Amino acid sequence: MSLEVINPYDQTQVCELPFDDGAALDRKVSAAVDAQPGWAAVPLDERIARVREAVTYFERKAESLATDVTRQMGKPLEQSRDEVRTLLARAAHMLDIAPDALAPDRLPDIDGFRRRIEHIPLGVVFDVAAWNYPLIIAVNVVVPALVAGNAVLLKHSAKTPLCGHAFTEAFASMKPTNLVQDLVLSHEATAALARDSRVSHVSFTGSVDGGRKVYAAAAEGLHGCGLELGGKDAAYVAPDADLAFSADNVVDGACYNAGQSCCGIERVYVHDLVYDEFLDRLHKVMERYHLGDPMDPATTMGPLASRSALRTLEAHVRDAVHRGARVELGGSQLTGSRGNFWLPTLLTNVPNDALIMQEESFGPLVPLARVRDDDDALQRMNDTRFGLTASVWTIDTERAERFAAHLDVGTVFQNRCDYLDPALPWTGARESGIGSTLSPYGYLHLTRRKAIHFRTQL
Repeated sequence: MSLEVINPYDQTQVCELPFDDGAALDRKVSAAVDAQPGWAAVPLDERIARVREAVTYFERKAESLATDVTRQMGKPLEQSRDEVRTLLARAAHMLDIAPDALAPDRLPDIDGFRRRIEHIPLGVVFDVAAWNYPLIIAVNVVVPALVAGNAVLLKHSAKTPLCGHAFTEAFASMKPTNLVQDLVLSHEATAALARDSRVSHVSFTGSVDGGRKVYAAAAEGLHGCGLELGGKDAAYVAPDADLAFSADNVVDGACYNAGQSCCGIERVYVHDLVYDEFLDRLHKVMERYHLGDPMDPATTMGPLASRSALRTLEAHVRDAVHRGARVELGGSQLTGSRGNFWLPTLLTNVPNDALIMQEESFGPLVPLARVRDDDDALQRMNDTRFGLTASVWTIDTERAERFAAHLDVGTVFQNRCDYLDPALPWTGARESGIGSTLSPYGYLHLTRRKAIHFRTQL
């Protein structure tokens, strides 16, 4: 059996790769298990230096890596280049904070006793990475896992396996060898490896359904598990918002990467006092998108990565219209193209029980609802089973703080959206996930605590 990767723009074959299974897969897992203890024994400062050197691979190969991302999943080439730059920045931050994040916690002295808490590696981390940001989703786990003393088995999405191979190449020269190995696996083989006793931790980025299956498999093996499962992220435009700034950024937050972002804006609530003006501004911003060949510098929105995503967006728009919403712009596939293109879509008067307000769309949709006041907005924003991020567009920090106190999400933004600051933990509430990546908490999630309790006086 083999995996065929199809270019979502022109439907040509990008590559065909064999699946890892049987004895070949077993050898890779065993190699990771064998390599990890020697790597954990390397002093932390030396591990940091070796990983830092290996990461320069992504700088040296930046253009070819960006091209591979675009060919596999369709984002415009400049956005893929930006992803490489983001990978390098995130890796640098996680390397810089590692000495403090992984330093033992020293407890207050007690006469006759010495106590500390050490953060020690887990063993082999199995990272199941997603395709929408194939380089930075993987680096969020791979670099801190390695620095903490773990080995990594990286199973990348079936849409972007070449990105997984890039990580293997980047760290191939590190000693000991086999510390990072990419895998091409079926869903069944992925679940089996998540259960494997040789794996110590599973990190998964993807759908809620996929996360449940991986979590259940990890539980069978009594492994720790981190899940990042996406969201239905809401934006609230308050009456004091800078409307021009907010419109530009809300649209970018909803349509960047063709809307295929876990933390992209998927619901917009606008105060009644500014609703009409904000709608007019949104319309003008969204009209400026140019859909086309993602390798063309003039293209500002590429195709969706998956053909099936078109059916999802069609169903969400159709359901919203059936419930009384109105399509102001777009609302359909782009005709006359072989690519998986969906037109940037603006809808108004969308009820909160519509699919487009409750289920993850993962496309360039901007559904609007008018709200009476802050309380109305807050109630609707929390009316979801997800909880990744939310954004409040206001110049009033006190208002933003009130929303931050009551929104059940992992990140609350004021006048920003769709952004990961590596100094802050990337985490979610409810069905958006479990655990954290990035920040010092990303290291804590990839290590376990060992208590040191010495009696020094008899």
